[in-house]
Amino acid sequence: MKATGVSVSLGGSSVVSSVDLHVSPGEVVALVGPNGAGKSSLLGALAGDLSFTGDISVSGAPLRSYKPVALARLRAVLPQKAALSFPFTVGEVVRMGRAPWSGRPESSDDEDAVVEAMEVTETTGFAARPFPALSGGEQARVALARVLAQRTPLLLLDEPTAALDLRHQELVLSVARARAAAGTAVIVVLHDLSLAAAYADRAYVLASGRVRSEGPPSQVFTSELLSDVYQHDVEVLPHPRTGTPLVVPRRP
Repeated sequence: MKATGVSVSLGGSSVVSSVDLHVSPGEVVALVGPNGAGKSSLLGALAGDLSFTGDISVSGAPLRSYKPVALARLRAVLPQKAALSFPFTVGEVVRMGRAPWSGRPESSDDEDAVVEAMEVTETTGFAARPFPALSGGEQARVALARVLAQRTPLLLLDEPTAALDLRHQELVLSVARARAAAGTAVIVVLHDLSLAAAYADRAYVLASGRVRSEGPPSQVFTSELLSDVYQHDVEVLPHPRTGTPLVVPRRP
């Protein structure tokens, strides 16, 4: 996927301004920045769910050229919140991810895709439970399983760790890393900068709808930049074992 000069306006206000971005197969790219930076709006444009100006291409063709079903075979989107109007079971929700492949040869993989997605997200144990009866963290993992079952070459994940405990945060991003290792391109919106530093190949730091810096977290996550972007003094320290940047607020 490649985006050039992408801008998004909502309610008459500019929320994303002239953003250039790219992600390659096998790569995890994190979008980070404070609340209101434009991360989710940018992801919505990349998904084809929000109107935008500029150019976005997927698999070498303009995003606007794809019909919805064809686009659903190329990219899977995990929104911030998963809302369902009917009490579908967990298994039924995950199987919804296979809808774009209905009637195609790939539909023969439906069962394997659903089983695998539920196994890696640790949701198999409550396959028969109604989705609304789950906790927020469990619902978040089921929503991710649905996206993984879609088996697309591009994953767009909006704050997939927000409702999760420490163990499942690591699980989700390990799954994203494993998908990238298998050739999937992954773009993920994250608030936890230390998680982004640990799992992303590159990060785009956004503020006020613009990209302030882009590159490997080890290079772009500096105390000076992040303190300015977040309007709060932070320290960036090397992990004592791995050397990966750890971002912590500077406290008295």
